[in-house]
Order: sequence, then C-alpha cells, then structure tokens
Amino acid sequence: MSSSTKALDPAFQGAGQRLGTEIWRIENFLPVPLPKSEYGKFYMGDCYIILQTTPGRGGAYLFDIHFWIGKDSSQDEAGTAAIKTVELDAALGGRAVQHREIQGHESDKFLSYFKPCIIPLEGGVASGFKKPEEEEFETRLYVCKGKRVVRMKQVPFARSSLNHDDVFILDTEDKIYQFNGANSNIQERAKALEVIQFLKEKYHEGKCDVAIVDDGKLDTESDSGEFWVLLGGFAPIGKKIASEDDIIPETTPPKLYRLKNSLEEVKHVKGANIVVIVFCSIEDGQAKAVEGELSKAMLENNKCYLLDRGSELFVWVGRVTQVEERKAASQAAEEFFASQNRPKSTRITRVIQGYETHAFKSNFDSWPSGSATPGAEEGRGKVAALLKQQGVGIKGMAKSAPTNEEVPPLLEGGGKMEVWCINGSAKTPLPKEDIGKFYSGDCYIVLYTYHSGDRKEDYFLCCWIGKDSIEEDQKMATRLANTMCNSLKSRPVQGRIFQDKEPPQFVALFQPMVVLKGGSSSGYKNYIADRGLTDETYTADSIALFRISGTSIHNNKAVQVDAVATLLNSTECFLLQSGSSVFTWHGNQSTYEQQQLAVKIADFLKPGVSLKHAKEGTESSAFWFALGGKQSYTSKKVSPEIVRDPHLFTFSINKGKFEVEEVYNFAQDDLLTEDILILDTHAEVFVWVGQSVDPKEKQNAFDIGQNYINMAVSLEGLSPKVPLYKVTEGNEPCFFTTFFSWDLAKATVQGNSFQKKVALLFGASHVVEDKSHSNQGGPTQRASALAALSSAFNPSSGKSSNLAHDKSNGSNQGGPTQRASALAALSSAFNSSPGSKGSASKPSSPSSGSQRAAAVAALSSVLTAEKKRSPDGSPTRSSGSPPAEDSTPSEQKAEYAHSESEASQWVAELKEVENVAPASESNGEDSENKQETEQDDNGSETSLSTFRYDQLKAKSENPVTGIDFKRREAYLSDEEFQTIFGITKEAFYKLPKWKQDMQKKKFDLF
Repeated sequence: MSSSTKALDPAFQGAGQRLGTEIWRIENFLPVPLPKSEYGKFYMGDCYIILQTTPGRGGAYLFDIHFWIGKDSSQDEAGTAAIKTVELDAALGGRAVQHREIQGHESDKFLSYFKPCIIPLEGGVASGFKKPEEEEFETRLYVCKGKRVVRMKQVPFARSSLNHDDVFILDTEDKIYQFNGANSNIQERAKALEVIQFLKEKYHEGKCDVAIVDDGKLDTESDSGEFWVLLGGFAPIGKKIASEDDIIPETTPPKLYRLKNSLEEVKHVKGANIVVIVFCSIEDGQAKAVEGELSKAMLENNKCYLLDRGSELFVWVGRVTQVEERKAASQAAEEFFASQNRPKSTRITRVIQGYETHAFKSNFDSWPSGSATPGAEEGRGKVAALLKQQGVGIKGMAKSAPTNEEVPPLLEGGGKMEVWCINGSAKTPLPKEDIGKFYSGDCYIVLYTYHSGDRKEDYFLCCWIGKDSIEEDQKMATRLANTMCNSLKSRPVQGRIFQDKEPPQFVALFQPMVVLKGGSSSGYKNYIADRGLTDETYTADSIALFRISGTSIHNNKAVQVDAVATLLNSTECFLLQSGSSVFTWHGNQSTYEQQQLAVKIADFLKPGVSLKHAKEGTESSAFWFALGGKQSYTSKKVSPEIVRDPHLFTFSINKGKFEVEEVYNFAQDDLLTEDILILDTHAEVFVWVGQSVDPKEKQNAFDIGQNYINMAVSLEGLSPKVPLYKVTEGNEPCFFTTFFSWDLAKATVQGNSFQKKVALLFGASHVVEDKSHSNQGGPTQRASALAALSSAFNPSSGKSSNLAHDKSNGSNQGGPTQRASALAALSSAFNSSPGSKGSASKPSSPSSGSQRAAAVAALSSVLTAEKKRSPDGSPTRSSGSPPAEDSTPSEQKAEYAHSESEASQWVAELKEVENVAPASESNGEDSENKQETEQDDNGSETSLSTFRYDQLKAKSENPVTGIDFKRREAYLSDEEFQTIFGITKEAFYKLPKWKQDMQKKKFDLF
C-alpha cells in the first residue's frame, strides 16, 4: 500500500485501538464521533460509519467497517460515507472488511451488534432531531422478520397491513400486542418476543402490559378483542402482497470480473462451469482471459476483482494496490450494481488479500493457507510506520506475540471410567490397571459417567482412533458407540478423537495417559501379517522410548517414539525401557512436573520398578547403547500452540453442496431447539442438536460434522483430525457452555422456541397451549403447573394473565424432565437473581403464602392426573391464581398431604424449598442495603465495594462474604485488577465470555 496516503481525518484518531463498536455520523460531509449514549439510534436522513474491532487468532485485532445509508439521506452523503470508509480502512492498515448497509436490508453481521434490533428514527442532521420531550407517543405497527437477527419495518397502522405469513408488533401506549400470522415461523415468533421486551424496557419504562394474539382467533372479552378494536374491528385479512423490500436476490453461480483503470471494453470468456468476465482498458489492447474453475491462484496481488454471486457482490483488492485503486474498485462495484438493476437487498462487501471472509472463500474450489501472510505482515509494518509519524497509536497492528494455550473447563473428577478395546465385531473391557494405555493400532470406546454440580448423571462417550488402526475397527467403534449412546437415550456427549489430537478434557481423565506402539486387535495383527510388516507392539521386555512433554493435568500424555537418540529434546523428559532396566532422562530445560510424570509413567508400565536417573550430560554407556549410540538432538521446544477462535454456523445443502452461514456475535439464544448448529473453535468442532429436531436428522449429526470438517480443511486450514463432538440440547458439557454466557434455566425449559421464550420472559403471564397435542393432556397441564409455580414465588412477574395459543408443533417431551424443570423453577424463585439491578427482590405480598399453597396444589393435580393418565387436555387456567378467600389453612395442608401421597419424592422436595422461603425473603431485605451495582453496557463497574485479591480468591483463607461469587473479579480495585489480569476492567468485559471465564479460573476467581 502506498505511503502517500493523505493525513488521517481527526475524527479517526485512535480508532480501532480497543475492542468493541465505534460509530461516526456524516455531518456536513465529515465524520463526527457519535456519543455512546446514541449507539443503536439511526436516523433515516443520515449516513453512518460503524467500526467493529474483534480479537483474532493469536491476539491481533480484526476490523469490520460498515457504512449505513438511511433511506432519506442524500447521494452525496452516501458517497462521503463510502470514501471515508476507505480512508478509515487505510488508517487501520488496509485490512478491514468493508460492508455497505442499506436501511431495511442490513447484513446479519451488522444487526448482530445491536441486538435484538434497530428501529430507524425519522429525521436527521439536516432536517433536525426531535427532542424526547417534544415527542408524543405514537401507536406504531411493525412487521418483524428474522430467526436470529431481527429486521423491523414500520407499516401503516391498518388492518390491511396484516397477513397470515408474518409476525407483527402493535406498540400502543398502554400495551404491546404480538400478532402471530397463522403461517408465521415459530422462531420468528420467539424473536419477536425479545423485541417486545426491548420496546417495553426502552419506551415504556418496563411498565406496560403485553398480549399475544393468534391469527384466526377472536374472543371479544380478551386481548384479542382489544387488538381488533384498535384496528377498526375484526375482519378477514388478505394474503401477503410482495413489495420491493420482500424481493430476495437469487444466489447465482460465481462470476469473476477483473477491474482495471477504465471500464470501456468488456469481454466475456466462458470457463468450465462459470462465466469469467474480464474488464480491460483500451490501452491494454487484447485482453487475456482467465479461464476454468475459480481458484485462489487467479487473484493477482496488484489487481482488484469483482466477484458476483447474485445476492452479494464482493470486491477483492490485492495487498499491493494503491488507495486510489481501492476507491475506484469500490466505486466500480456501485456502478455495476446500479447497471444491473439489482434489488436493494443485494449486499456489497470489500475484502483485502489475506483477510478474506469465509463467505468469499467458499466460492473457490480450495483456499490454500499461508501464502498471503508474509505480505500482510509487511503491509502492516508500512502502515504502522506511517501512522506512527502521524502520532496515531498502532495497538493491534503489529504481529502479535505468541499466546499460551487457553484451556477450556475440564470435566468433574471422581466419576466412573469404563474403557473397551475393539476386536472384530466385539468390544473387550479393559481391566482397571490398563485403563490409560492406548495402542496406536487399536480403537477404543471410553465412557465416563459423572455428576455435574447438582444435575443428574452426565455422560462423556467417545471413540479413540489409533493412527495405525484399520478402517474396519474404526467403523465398528463408531457403530458400537452409537448403540451405547442410544441405550442411554442419546444423553451422552459423544465424541470422535484421533490419536495425537486428544483434547484437554480427554487427557485429563487419565492419570496418566500413555500411547503405545502396535496393537492387540485381530484386525491389526492380520493387517501387518498380510503385508509382511514388523510387529512393533509394545511389550514389558522390549526396548521402548517414551516422550514426556506435558506440564499439567490436561496435557500429561506420554507417547512411545522410535528408540533413537535423535528424538531426544532438552526441553522434555524421556523414559527409556531396556529389558529389565528403566532409565528416566531429564533434559536440562525440562520442568519439575515433567520429571514427576516420568516417574509416574514408569510405575504405571512396570509397577515397583527400580529407576535409573540420567540427567542430560550425565548419561551412562548403557543408556546410549539401548538407543543405538549417542547422536545429536534438538533443544528447541516443539509443543504446538492451540488458539481457540469460536464461530457458530447454520448449514444447508444447496444442489448437493454443503454450505454454512455464520451466526455472528452468537449467544445461547441462537441455539434454537428446532435446529442443528455447528460450533467450530478451531481446536474442536461441536454439532449441537436441538430437542425438537426430527429424529432422522438427529442420527446424521456426525455426518454433518464431517461434511463441515471436509469443507473447513480446504477453506480454513482446519485439521482433518480435529476432535468432533455431538452435543444434545439439555446435556451440554462445561467445555461447550464455556463459549457462551450460559443460563441453565434456558437450557431446561421445555417446548418449541416460542413456548420457551414465553416461559422465560413472562413466566405465568402467558400460558402457551399446544394444540397439536391437545388430546394428550399431560404436557399442557404440566405447562400450567410450571406457570403457577413461577407465579406463586415471583409476585412481580407481571400484571396480565393472558392465554397465548400456539398452533405449531410443540414439545413432545416426557413428564419427568418437565417435573424437574418445574422444581428447578420453584427453587430458583426463592433466590434472588445475580442479574438483578443491585438489589434483591422485595418481600412477598401478604397473599404469597396462599399463592405457594396454590402452586403446590397445581403440581399435585398434575401428578395425580398423570398417575391416572387422564385424557383431559385443557389448560388449568386458574392454576396461577391464589385460592379463594375462604380457603382455610387446613384445606391447604390437605392439598399438600394429597401431593405427598401421590408423589412423595417430588412433594418432599417442594417442602424443603418452601421451608427455605422465609429465609430467602429475609436475606433479600438485608441485601438491599449493600452497596452493589450491575455491570453497565461497557463492562465497567460503579459504586461497587472493593476487597483485596487474597479475600476474593475461591480458595481464600480469609474469604469475603455477601458478594456475587460469580463475579469475584468485579470487587477488585481498578489498580489491583490491572496488576492481576494485565488489562483494564473495561477491556476485560469486552472479551468473549468464555475468555473471561478462563482468565478468572487462571487466577482462582471463578
């Protein structure tokens, strides 16, 4: 990139030096920084530039720049935004991905920064802004679209705006209504509820009521009647009429355009499966065509290209192009877009060589890694030097220093371990003394049963595939593991692990773990015999050398290597077995932990053996003789770094091709129960399967994961032997949930996406009836009982008690799981939420005792109905209300006793919870006086008491009390926080949640 870049716009000084979002508005054709209090507000008459800075692999910063164009803004303002975007990119080293965002057609990535939605406002800089006090509340009707990010569009407040296919939100001064079209998507209904909660908090101070109205239902005495009155009365609504905004561009086969200085001549050249179009200037004379399939080699680093996919245009710029060339390329893309009469929703994205997105790379047959890195580093160095001259900080631009491996949480210890070795069509259990020994010619099935906190038994089930094992054993291991998983009702986390790619949570289960040469299965023995190969299987009297490089519980694995001196390493320890003699060899740079592990391995392989210790440089002749003589060896550390970089994807099969789409800034709410998703951390791949997924689809989880790995190997440089896991909803392990800000309550609620969201957001305020299973009784009554329980112990859960009906297919889950959810909800009701705004819940109302009794009675009636298998399927509408005023305590006790006789175990748990209630409420009063506040949007803390680090540690000898133990680090002073973590609190809270947790565990603050 040329160093002739003009001086940096003052508004961009310091941009991109911290993680998170930065926004500028174009005012009088200049970028003006927007106050953080205004983030998320976009005026239709304006244009904005949005910079998103995220951490990349290895710690270097990655940049996305979006310029947003309001529908009422001028062409000149839009042009200024585009030009200033290029200038900002130049200031950041020229490696940002640039996105054009048109109001109403924003990309998923852009919208993910402003969850749950953005609602563009009238006005702008030129026309002036209305002050809040000048605005009168205006009833508005919105159509709400999107499963994970929401696109809100205001439509005329009229009955004619409604249709049967979409979800609508009617926002009135006193109540917000959600209208679910009969054919609307379950997941869009769920997302609309999040928007309603956002509107309620932002524009109604959290005080308005909420109602859900279903298409085709009219009850003049209910919220449905009110809704239709507001729209002028009930009448049939028409079919959806498609507008320009509804046009979705068709995705077409890729066409590649090479852009040159002028676009006066166009030549079309047909390739094998695509059309390659070459733009050339008259001065160039005869144009040279680029023919054949698209490959990375076609892209020259001193040119710019346009890649047309129909629904999206990509501008690719080589790393040695000039700034003016890049501006011209972006302008050419705009002109091409206009000339093609493309729909407004067509996206335009610009990528720089070396920082291409997955969406761009997926259009090529493969994407070899590594070729662009040196040039990219060189470009960064030039830009850094230029900016340093201008007095601009360059944080995140230099090549990052190596980082230590971030270890995800390990499984709880103390569980039951079972291991089987595959032999033909059978599996042979290993004796206890051999658990931890793995032969590279064999395959194994490992089942670890453990308890995760207070949860039921959890299972970790995986196949270990030796690198020399035969294909038949590998397939048999998979088949038998699937059978075991099905016998455990698909609850286990099921994994496939290859030798040399063992993840930390696997290695940590074995103390120690040793990988030996050879194998014992009949298939392996036959394989080497048929080919005349030497059987190198380890025996107790053979010569064997073991490398010991691990330093902690998660990587303390020993591997048998060839017994030659050249494989020694000064940074490691080795164990040498020669007949009856066993030597431990300590490299001069080895650690005490490695030396201790060497002794442990020796005792594991040969219990009670007498060791001969050899420190590097003091070896005996017998030691060198066993290795075939003394030879030179390395002293360089060889342990590979593992840097996790999590990304969540949905997938689809398009004309036989496996395709994925990223879910940006993902959260637990993106794990929709009807879907299968892929989480790729670059160190492991998870296939997450929702409860409501079709059973046949569930069986394909590993095939889906393998298809993803095959694609990511060629495009993203993923290892083909990466660990692969299948995780089912409700059984997520700690090493999966660590990549989310995990809420156990969300994971245990039953039902489809909409039903789950209703229960989580509104509790008993709404009871969702599932008509698709109305003849089965039990599920609906259990939902009512759960709502009653929530209502009884959450007096502030809401005023309205509306009944929402969901015609879609609902949950078909069993009673025991839902009863467990009900009890969990009841228990959590007595404990103040850690997310409450600095104070505990108020003491319950005088009627709370009778409400609790009503809740117990409701659960009792459900248990009784289940025992009798009652076919009654109607919801118990009165289950959430207090008993009649003339109800006596003795009658309430009778209800309670009845519950005991019907299901003593469940009611005993209820009694225990109810006995805790008064104490919980009392503690809630006391906690109001404590000086605590929540973390604000920027992750900073205000008015929070501080304590010393030694008091806040989980294993403190003088522990502090009365704090939120999930956020110990928040009580450190700013100075001590920076001393311990090495970064400020603000920077820490902008890290992904899983990285925060790892740092907290590292310093015993988790």
